Amino acid sequence: MKRFTVPCDFGGQKHPFHVYIGEPHPKKHPLQNQSSWLSSERGGTIPQDVMDSFEKLFKIAQENNVSFEDLCVYALGNASQEGGDAGSVGAPPKA
Repeated sequence: MKRFTVPCDFGGQKHPFHVYIGEPHPKKHPLQNQSSWLSSERGGTIPQDVMDSFEKLFKIAQENNVSFEDLCVYALGNASQEGGDAGSVGAPPKA
């Protein structure tokens, strides 16, 4: 399981929040449970572009029979080398 930090919305203010990536159920969005928990327990939301990007990475992982966790580390690691901190993302790169 890998941890990434994404800017989440809490009542109109952006704050960093940790999401955890593993190998999700093949028919569920990879951040579905965390997004639901964040909304119900903390009143926050994960931005739609972040949700969409993780979903695209998940589909790529499934289509290529590779680990979703490893693909995220690779894709987001490359993005962080291009101008961000490792493990901290605004939105994963468009797949």
